[in-house]
Amino acid sequence: MMETQTLYEMLKKKQEPKGYYFSGDKERTGELIEALITNRNRYGYMACPCRLASGDREHDSDIICPCVYRTPDVKEYGSCYCNLYVSKEWIEEKIPHTYVPERRPPEKMQ
Repeated sequence: MMETQTLYEMLKKKQEPKGYYFSGDKERTGELIEALITNRNRYGYMACPCRLASGDREHDSDIICPCVYRTPDVKEYGSCYCNLYVSKEWIEEKIPHTYVPERRPPEKMQ
């Protein structure tokens, strides 16, 4: 459990100054952080916990957290695909919490 808290604090410190926040749902955030650790242990890199990684770092380079889709997702929807990272407006409920569609191209998901 300490590893989860350590990663949480590290990511929070690194991402908040960039305008990316954790959602406020501590249980869900904890599960996602644990999944990042699982993926790091399994593949050697922190693949997005909401997508199926191939185990090939180069193929999965677009879904290494924070994935390349986070910025456009948060800009358009206030949240990334898996809701790990959200905007301040999302936290403050100034924008609706809508479904974030998958941006990853189908050919990358095989």
